Amino acid sequence: MPASFPSRPLTRRSLLRAGAMGLAAGVVATATPRALAAVDPTRPVLGTVLDYATGVPSAAAIKAAGHMGAVRYVTRPLPGNESWVLGKPVKLTETLDFAAHGLKVASVYESNAGKNADWAAGAAGALKHAPQAVELHLAAGGPTGRPIYVGIDDNPTETQYTQQIRPYLQAFKAALEAVGLHLGVYANYPTIEWALGDGLGTYFWQHDWGSQGNIHPKAQIHQVGGWQAQIDGVTVDINNVYAQDWGQWAPGSAS
Repeated sequence: MPASFPSRPLTRRSLLRAGAMGLAAGVVATATPRALAAVDPTRPVLGTVLDYATGVPSAAAIKAAGHMGAVRYVTRPLPGNESWVLGKPVKLTETLDFAAHGLKVASVYESNAGKNADWAAGAAGALKHAPQAVELHLAAGGPTGRPIYVGIDDNPTETQYTQQIRPYLQAFKAALEAVGLHLGVYANYPTIEWALGDGLGTYFWQHDWGSQGNIHPKAQIHQVGGWQAQIDGVTVDINNVYAQDWGQWAPGSAS
């Protein structure tokens, strides 16, 4: 069933591309002050992790900036985007660099969003995308027993969730569990709530689009909208961590 998408003035994907173009033009972004970042008042923030796609900052620079690690893409860049999406996929050299500096990695899969979202094809989409996620997670040194966050980088309606996203996540979950991995979900507050009701996901990474300023109590990670910085010349998003176990791993190790 064709998806109908609510408007989003600036998608995370468009912001990433704008950041990459800005760097090419010599523009340096300024980090959003941490004091302005939304937090869950009922839970302490245990630290911060990054996510990025336009380049790969060094582990030394990430550690020096005070972060615990990063959520990294087990996804290849879309055809035509290879020239600016330089941070996809995560590779073993990067995860080994992290491990050498005491940093951790978690895995996320998202190839496309918007009208061509991975989930739009429902269960058939998972049959295409899940094997790629598993392949790249393992190639980067990712162990079994850990989650892969599956991206729902949208503000879907409940009908879209029921007819497309739920079967997509169900099929993705089955594919991950078949090889000893777990399903994580990257989504907004309502989608996390629906997924929980269907028993889909044990790890949740929340974004702000459609979340109405709320942070889901089951979200281990919260991507604070607009909170970015430059590290090693790479535009990075900054995320608050609310759980000791946020799906992290090191090569060959599940913790």
